[in-house]
Amino acid sequence: MKSNKSSTPSALPEGIEDDQVTVIARQAIVNEQRDVFGYELFDRSTAQDQHTAASDAALLFNALSYAGAEALVGKKTVFINCTHESLSGGHLELIHPDKVVLEIPTLHDNASAEEIAACLPLFSDLRERGFRLAFNQSLLRRAYASWLPAAAFIKLDMQALSLAEAQVLVKFAQTHTLARIVAEKVETPEQFERMRELGVMLFQGFWFAQPQLVQARAIRPAQATIIQLINLVRQQASTDEIEELLKKDPTLSFNLLRFINSSGFGLSCEITSFRHAVMILGLKKLFRWAALLLTTSRANGTPPAVGQTAVVRGRLMELLTAELLPSEDCDNAFVVGVFSLLDVMLGQPMEQALSSVALPQSVVDALVHNKGVFAPFLDLTRACESGDEQSFAEAANALQLSNHQVNWAHLQALAWADSLIAEEV
Repeated sequence: MKSNKSSTPSALPEGIEDDQVTVIARQAIVNEQRDVFGYELFDRSTAQDQHTAASDAALLFNALSYAGAEALVGKKTVFINCTHESLSGGHLELIHPDKVVLEIPTLHDNASAEEIAACLPLFSDLRERGFRLAFNQSLLRRAYASWLPAAAFIKLDMQALSLAEAQVLVKFAQTHTLARIVAEKVETPEQFERMRELGVMLFQGFWFAQPQLVQARAIRPAQATIIQLINLVRQQASTDEIEELLKKDPTLSFNLLRFINSSGFGLSCEITSFRHAVMILGLKKLFRWAALLLTTSRANGTPPAVGQTAVVRGRLMELLTAELLPSEDCDNAFVVGVFSLLDVMLGQPMEQALSSVALPQSVVDALVHNKGVFAPFLDLTRACESGDEQSFAEAANALQLSNHQVNWAHLQALAWADSLIAEEV
């Protein structure tokens, strides 16, 4: 990843532990009216000189999965720095190319003509897939003339160039490329005005906006569950089998729904069911997603007791609604139960916890407002855990369910959750 000395944050803030949160810095790229055109993202967890293909993939994956792409970049274009090794990574198959610009460094100072030429097929492939490529000013050196047609953006470092040097490079780029020029590390009004006079229309730097931190508490599934998902995909398991695994682990299903509904995935409609998510993603992309999730997860995760309780709630909600509601509502009832402890898992209010995942309004109404068709079932589910006989009786009576019906469903839910744990041991 290229150096960005004056603009790039380089260390985690004091008191932030990297196993608790995903910390990503963003800096706005603005047009000549100073409206935001896009954001460049920076990885705060890896030293600038230690970036690898894996860390590049993790940055993009975390931006879409954990920080919540809507909160991080909204609908704006995302600029991501890449190593050459990461350009052929499978993680790029998971994102919509219209949403991302890949910033590519030039090679080492002594790169041969053969090494430079060897990159061209990869650039062509990326462009055919719809990705836009950005390069720094080194692209304008004679040795990289063959790369010029691949550039959609060229970034000029205003801290490394005098205004006179910048003027020469702008005119050369305007004459020999179709690329849009970005003046980066702009720190004075004089730099901005001079570059704008030369026809530059995109700008980045401290004079407009310093990098901002976006922090989100990570909710990472247990690695054993992710491995189980990977094995199912490799075995080309049925959608039913994969959906069943997603039902077992609320953190896994939460991450999948949040990822597939992120702006980077490029869907025009919201996906609200596990089955739909699996069918939309397909086995190949599901494997890529699970593999990246595994590499960005820790051995520790949500406390097992919390996850088990959420699974019991989901299954109990599913069983209870099966008695009284149409069959198509049972899946949403399961989601209500299994996501009912997201506030505990994420350590934040439920409304905020749900803000980064698309869910049916009936599910949100139950979880956030305790109203709607699923609310009385959730009340009864919680009453089953409380040991409060009066609350239990009132909740069961409200649904006209007998003690026997509820207790039997609860026992079945507990047994189902226990069987899942036994499968993982």
